[in-house]
Formats: sequence, C-alpha cells, structure tokens
Amino acid sequence: MSQNTQDPIRPTDDEARALARHLLQQARFAALAVTDPDTGMPYVSRVALGTSPAGQPLTLISGLALHTRALRANPACALLVGEPGDKGDALAHPRLTVQASATALPRNSPEHAEMAAHYLRDHPKSKLYLSLGDFGFTLFTPTRAYLNGGFGRAFILSPADLGL
Repeated sequence: MSQNTQDPIRPTDDEARALARHLLQQARFAALAVTDPDTGMPYVSRVALGTSPAGQPLTLISGLALHTRALRANPACALLVGEPGDKGDALAHPRLTVQASATALPRNSPEHAEMAAHYLRDHPKSKLYLSLGDFGFTLFTPTRAYLNGGFGRAFILSPADLGL
C-alpha cells in the first residue's frame, strides 16, 4: 500500500483569505470547543456569534453555562463556522476553525456598551439576554485558523490573514 506524503495544505492566497473572512463575518452562530475543567476532556457547544467593531469574533453567553466556566479556567478554545448548503455533500462546503484565546468583558467596562450596540445590530433578539445579569460578552482573539475551502482546498491562516 502506498502512502501519499505530499502536504495537503496549500499556500495561503487572497482567495483563501477572502473566503475565511467571509465565513467569519457572516457567521451568526458557531461551535465552540473548550476543555471541560472537571474532566479535562473536550466539550463543544453551539453559541451565537458576531463580531466586535474591529472584526474579532464575539459572543454573548451566560455565566451559568459550562463553556463559560471552562473558558474562565482555560481561555484556549476553538470556534468552527461555516454551514453546509442545502444541496450536495456536506463535506464539500467551506468551513473555518479558529483557534483563539477568550476574554470576558465585564459589564461595567467601557467597551461593553459599544459591543452591545454593535452586536444587537446583527442579533436583535439578543436584547432579552443582554438584559439578564448573568449574560456577558466574550471576545475571541484568534491565534491561528484552518480553512477547509472544500475538497482539496486546505489552508492555515494567521490572524493577519483574517484581517485581525
């Protein structure tokens, strides 16, 4: 049995950068991967996703959620964005995994009001959650990203490639 030893990762180009930025900017939700502080095992949750005015991924999450407790214990995480279309093979559709470090924004921080106004433009139904005392913003600072642009189109991207 022969094994293909060629690197499947393509050189990052402007088309890959544009696709990754589009996936991140258009995402309204994401899968959030964290490390469960009780077990040390991976844990994945679905979260609403938006961006900060600077374009960084941002979510509004409950302090009661396991993923919030996990991020407090270990801010290293990953976000997966990009959904399969209505037709064709789900694995042929583009998706982006963003490795990041999470930072909770205190409700009384100067950035909170700006984040709230910006986030509510794309997530107007989140106004209810924003009024609840246990919900707060978490900002994700990307460290690296992996773009699967469809079959045979894999790329590794830097924060600069994402426009951050």
